[in-house]
Amino acid sequence: MTSTSPRPRTLGELRDYGYQPLSVRDEMRRNLEARLRAGRSLTSAVRGYDATVLPQLETALLAGHDVILLGERGQAKTRLIRALVELLDDWIPIVAGSPVRDDPLRPVSVFARDLLAEHGEDTPVEWVPRSARFAEKLATPDTSMADLIGDIDPIKVAGGLYLDDPRALSFGLVPKSHRGIFAINELPDLAERIQVGLLNVLEERDVQIRTHLVRLEVDVVVVATANPEDYTNRGRLITPLKDRFGSQIRTHYPFEISTEIEIMREEASVETAGMTLEMPWFIEDVIARTSHVARASQAVSQRSGVSVRLSIANYETVVASATRRALRHGEESVVPRMSDLVAMVQSTQGKIEFDTLDEDDAERVIPALIALATRQSFAEHVVLERAGEIVAAFDGEVVVEVGEDVATHEYTATLEVMPALREAAERLANSTSPGLLAAATEFILEGLYVTKRLGKDTSGTAALYRSRSR
Repeated sequence: MTSTSPRPRTLGELRDYGYQPLSVRDEMRRNLEARLRAGRSLTSAVRGYDATVLPQLETALLAGHDVILLGERGQAKTRLIRALVELLDDWIPIVAGSPVRDDPLRPVSVFARDLLAEHGEDTPVEWVPRSARFAEKLATPDTSMADLIGDIDPIKVAGGLYLDDPRALSFGLVPKSHRGIFAINELPDLAERIQVGLLNVLEERDVQIRTHLVRLEVDVVVVATANPEDYTNRGRLITPLKDRFGSQIRTHYPFEISTEIEIMREEASVETAGMTLEMPWFIEDVIARTSHVARASQAVSQRSGVSVRLSIANYETVVASATRRALRHGEESVVPRMSDLVAMVQSTQGKIEFDTLDEDDAERVIPALIALATRQSFAEHVVLERAGEIVAAFDGEVVVEVGEDVATHEYTATLEVMPALREAAERLANSTSPGLLAAATEFILEGLYVTKRLGKDTSGTAALYRSRSR
């Protein structure tokens, strides 16, 4: 209900208001139908799913299904689930004080029924926002039945209630999610005996607590997530529970480099000490492409996946490296370069797993992934009309030094004596900004190196580009 008029505060006022009970599935279906008629998708909170995951999820919700999202880590499964709250009404009425958000016209708990019997049309009504109608639980092996369904509350028993009194019960997350969404992440990690406790929730739509003859009819949409690897490693999803989910939807990593770049820009948290950030497009491309290359690499364990969080962390690290250099040299803007990509080793090695047990994998594989991403980006985007002149400029003893700590003005001096390189850098950067020209210079030189037209000697974060004949 979204009316701006004063909300009813009693059951009688609610009836006069014209309120009609609606199941949470019908509520979400109605709001989703309105979105689709207006040409809007389910959510704009995730990118790269418009033609794949979102249509499947919309279909599942229109069908009234409980859903399990299956995918590797870092595929926005949790974000997608949280976005479902947008399909709930802004506010709903409940019996005041109800532990399970009882509908005043369809009470399910003993508390609400007793209150209605006592006060009738004067039963107090409260209004709950949609943000409060979402509960989320991370499944862990120590999760108990009491956590999810409920148990006898010893404090209530000590207060004088009998063990078999329904009022002695303390409800778990599922009953407390009545008239809302219950999300459970990493479902296979839940002990099998606890998974059994969810069978009735998903099929009969009720909960049973210990030996109590209580049948609490819960109106809840259950959405779960799981990693495919967990089906056979840390735990497994029991067949009867898997069968009760109406839809299973496979998520994925971004298919396009451009999508990964958009996610990086939106999600990365960068601080440039008050200086302007000028991010070269080719640096963004290499950062995003490194994650894509890692997802196809035989040296990287694909069972655990390569999260989009890797791209975000690498973006933040590269900007931080460029900020450090700008601060040290008193520069006015922050412009990341290829030499800043060396810092990606520290933000990458904790986010990918390797298929070998070699302790030097991080120091060996990660630079190789960055080099492959650079070669692909260079080959796809850069055409050097005067490549021969640039390479010829390195004949003899000519070398060009680059590095994380080389000041921008030093690149300007290099370009003055290499006109072909300057022309290429200006075209690539589409700018005459000294910082962007320095970044473009490094990208061109590195591209010529990875395509085996220049030689390179490295020492830490510094590098010397030279003729291959030396």
